[in-house]
Amino acid sequence: MQIARSFIAVALACFAVTATAQVQQARGKASVTFQGKAASADDKARATQAAQLKAIEFFYAEAGESESENFDAVRDKILANPDRYILESTVLGEEEAAERRQYTVAVRVSLNVANLRNLMKSNSAVAKAGAGEKSQLVFVFVSREVASVKSFDDRVFKRVDESVNVAARGSSANTGSEGESIRGNQVSTSESTSAKADFSANRTRSVETGGSTVKRASDATYRLYPSANLNVVFTGMFARAGFEVIEAGMAEPATGGRFSVAKVEEDYQTGNDLKSATLQSIASGMRTAGIPYVALGTLDIGTPGKDPATGLVRVGVTVNAKLYNVSKAIPSTQAAVGPIQYAGVGPDEDTARGNALKLAANSAARELTSQVTAKGIQ
Repeated sequence: MQIARSFIAVALACFAVTATAQVQQARGKASVTFQGKAASADDKARATQAAQLKAIEFFYAEAGESESENFDAVRDKILANPDRYILESTVLGEEEAAERRQYTVAVRVSLNVANLRNLMKSNSAVAKAGAGEKSQLVFVFVSREVASVKSFDDRVFKRVDESVNVAARGSSANTGSEGESIRGNQVSTSESTSAKADFSANRTRSVETGGSTVKRASDATYRLYPSANLNVVFTGMFARAGFEVIEAGMAEPATGGRFSVAKVEEDYQTGNDLKSATLQSIASGMRTAGIPYVALGTLDIGTPGKDPATGLVRVGVTVNAKLYNVSKAIPSTQAAVGPIQYAGVGPDEDTARGNALKLAANSAARELTSQVTAKGIQ
């Protein structure tokens, strides 16, 4: 019975990921004014279509700025053939205000996301370009996980300032008398002295302590996680967007020894950013090969845990990615993604990790291509 439950949970999780990738639900609301005493069927149909369009607009608004911009470019095409992009529509509520002659309707629609994405791609500049005009693109994405973390003890500095003030006051006095008397053949003398001393001292001591504590950030080193499937994901996504995608290993020999996949991986093993010298070598190497665009990024695998909803293993992946135009002397960033975290679930750690990496790679590639489409890059 427990095995059956686990199997059902895995199946539902996989189905949910697939379904959300191709079909999404959204809600919209719209109002129209009408003539006469009541809204006609045409008025209601017009309001329903406006509400459906609002639902699609809401879907793209949640997807981000670049997606919203792409939606504006194809709005008329969606209105011309809504049934191609709306699988079903359900009226959630309607209101007819006769005094204002206004009809309002709220709907929930199921969107054919695959067709919407295909429409966006077909409208992009790179998709409209001829075969010889399409831009070449090389990508290097690495997935990695923390291998070791070096932490440092706090460096503490203490200082004590002490001052002592002593005030002393004293006085002394000596008094005396001396006398002599002569009688007959005798001389007698007398002498008396007295002494008095007065001394007082005050001592004041003040102590002030201070110092500082220096904390040093931990140093992390990474080990690369082999994920050949990522190449398939990125290649497919960029190719469907219209780019002429070249594997990094295939482009390396044409760069005159300037671009090295191993060097990029080495930099990513010791930090989050590529060294300046590595970036410059990539840019000059791609210019030598005549390749104008380079996409670079990391997918950082988190520590596995338990998914509270399904009880399965859950692994998070944080993605950072950039797409550079290296055709000019000073490269410029054309698109950027992250840091964004995605999560995958599965019956074991390997499956959850694989699902998370695939989801992160798909989302990062889609967002990059969406930003490129919005900019009209071909």
